Amino acid sequence: MLTHLHDRLVLQGDFDACEELIDKAVRDGLFNQYISQQEYKPRWSQIIPKCNKGTSAQEISRDDMNSDGDDNRPGMRGGHQMVIDVQTETVYLFGGWDGTQDLADFWAYSVQENQWACISRDTEKESGPSARSCHKMCIDSQQRQIYTLGRYLDSSVRNSKSLKSDFYRYDIDANTWTLLSEDTSADGGPKLVFDHQMCMDSEKHMIYTFGGRILTCNGSVEDSRTTEPQFSGLYAYHCQAGTWSLLREDSCNAGPEDVQSRIGHCMLFHTRNRCLYVFGGQRSKTYLNDFFSYDVDGDHVEIISDGTKKDSGMVPMTGFTQRATIDPDLNEIHVLSGLSKDKDKREENVRNSFWIYDIARNNWSCVYKNDQAVKENPSKALQEEEPCPRFAHQLVYDEMHKVHYLFGGNPGKSCSPKMRLDDFWSLKLCRPSKEYLLRHCRYLIRKYRFEEKAQSEPLSALKYLQNDLSLTVDHTDPDETKEFQLLPSALFKSSSDFIPLGFSDVDQTYAQRTQLFDTLVNFFPDSMTPPKGNLVDLITL
Repeated sequence: MLTHLHDRLVLQGDFDACEELIDKAVRDGLFNQYISQQEYKPRWSQIIPKCNKGTSAQEISRDDMNSDGDDNRPGMRGGHQMVIDVQTETVYLFGGWDGTQDLADFWAYSVQENQWACISRDTEKESGPSARSCHKMCIDSQQRQIYTLGRYLDSSVRNSKSLKSDFYRYDIDANTWTLLSEDTSADGGPKLVFDHQMCMDSEKHMIYTFGGRILTCNGSVEDSRTTEPQFSGLYAYHCQAGTWSLLREDSCNAGPEDVQSRIGHCMLFHTRNRCLYVFGGQRSKTYLNDFFSYDVDGDHVEIISDGTKKDSGMVPMTGFTQRATIDPDLNEIHVLSGLSKDKDKREENVRNSFWIYDIARNNWSCVYKNDQAVKENPSKALQEEEPCPRFAHQLVYDEMHKVHYLFGGNPGKSCSPKMRLDDFWSLKLCRPSKEYLLRHCRYLIRKYRFEEKAQSEPLSALKYLQNDLSLTVDHTDPDETKEFQLLPSALFKSSSDFIPLGFSDVDQTYAQRTQLFDTLVNFFPDSMTPPKGNLVDLITL
């Protein structure tokens, strides 16, 4: 195809045929490799949901929403939990801490309707879980059921009764809660934990839970042995049988199959290769930056990184609150790194960053880092471009429609420690589309065709600029518009301006068409293109 393109473009100057060849190349998927190698650009959008009273989102002010928010959408909170049903495009949100108390409200947000619905003001009154925060939830989209486990309890209310680890299941279609266990530790499962992680394997109807700090009674026999915090191991729950099994106890990573428990880490389940991926987190005062996978079928741990390498600049920084999601189709892990929970670290370097881990290539890349120092006194417009850094927030990912959703959290303001957020955002990671590349290539071809015409037929060139070239310009893009507006200047150059000294018209035309050809070749797969660089460099001396 490239031989055809060279023949039509460079030798014949048949620009219409060139556009047809580029169109065919895009349709045949020849630009896919180029697209996959381009960096993502994050696109945040704040979601302003519709109100239930029939008022449109545009008609209601931000102040009105805050004053009347309880009726229409979840209020401010951190330490809540969210899951998403990708089949119905519904985000479920339960519980959290509003700065003064734990919450037991349960909400569903419909993406298609852009509307929150309150399923329950208090799930405990409907045979569901009590008010809680720092719990975990996971969803079985096939069975349409949601599971929740764990919570944080203040030391003042801990006793043998309150420290039982209850375990609930919510049936979406029946709108009912079921208490699966009053105390999972009595059933062979984990003790009461908080800041753990939980993943669902819908195919085999298994739940995996790992880590989290075990809550103990102050001064109890159990706690008198050591003041060191205790952490929970890796457990599996068989949903159909209703049984727990311990897969790995907490250990100090002495053996190759051992795992070290932690809190505030990330754990994700890859539905294709059937592995759990675990990284980050904290153990006592130590921030961990190891990264390992666990094959759930083969019962095998693989260390991806022990965290001791010197490439710390190319991995998400430890000590910052990380929220992670996985895309099994793209074979990628996404990590949003926010605010540090550590007050000493918080003020000095507050910024959001977004990272992508390519599982097949085993490498991290940072999509963006946004230093928030410039936002100490920001204009309102600037602040609304993306969510402010935070911790205790929640992030879920719709891998079918490739959208993240973020809600609430704690902005870590030392001046107002009880402040929590209720903002709701969507995030799309964008790469150039096939349509964009096709339009861009047409623009390059038509721009060169115009410049060639301008030397000999200025009137015809002007008409071509207005009618044909203009169609390939995105007039909403300021950079493209500016470049387009400068193009007519070519009409006022004399033909000698185009041709360097010592060149003939033919030489110059050939050279410029070759330059355009080389630009277009960049979009084609490496296997089709000539080697880059100098051929002399390939000769071994």
